[in-house]
Formats: sequence, C-alpha cells, structure tokens
Amino acid sequence: MTEGAFHHLAKETSTAVGRPKSFFIAVAIIVLWAVTGPIFHYSDTWQLIINTGTTIVTFLMVFLIQNTQNRDSRAVHLKLDELLRANRSARNRLVDLEDMSDQELKELEEEFAQLRRRLHTRTLRSPRP
Repeated sequence: MTEGAFHHLAKETSTAVGRPKSFFIAVAIIVLWAVTGPIFHYSDTWQLIINTGTTIVTFLMVFLIQNTQNRDSRAVHLKLDELLRANRSARNRLVDLEDMSDQELKELEEEFAQLRRRLHTRTLRSPRP
C-alpha cells in the first residue's frame, strides 16, 4: 500500500469511526455479545470472542489515530509557521519549535515565564481607571 493510499484510508476510517452511528454500532455489538452470554453459558470461547475482537480493533485504531494526530499536528505547525513568517514583529526563531531540543525549549519556556512575570508586575503597578 502506498503512503498516499494509507493516508486516504486512515482519513476515511477515522472520519467513519468518529461518527455517532459507529459508536452505536459498537454498543450494539457489545450488547449482542452480552445477551448471548447465557446462550453460550458464559464459556471461555464466548469471552475470547470479545477479547480478541476488541484487542484487534484497538491495535489497528492506535495506528490510525497516531497517523491522524501526526497529520493534524504537522498542519497546525505549518499554519503557525506561516503566521509567524507573515508577522513582522514576531520572532522568526519560533518557527519550527518542534525541532528544538528539550533544553532549548526549556530555555524558551523560562524566557516566556520571565515575560509573564514582568507583565504581571507592570499590571500591578499601573493605575486602574
């Protein structure tokens, strides 16, 4: 399967399973399984069916959700980067923050914390109308 085909499949599947109808189908399957418990005398096979089914679905959904989150995150970063580039007063070093090291992010976070403290101090000093 090509990358484009996978992205299309992931997008369509995540859209489909995110609908209320899909949720109600899942609930109906669980209710049907629970109702059949007495018929199958709550056997090991009866329990294995739901356990196996939910495990497989969960395993596959992890990949679909991760793919969707990666694409959404990338799109948001690109949009924010474009806004930073378009704003003359913005600091261009903030573009591609996601590629910074943890130490660089920590230093930038401290810089913003200092800015917040200074703004807070100025706000407390300024006379209120």
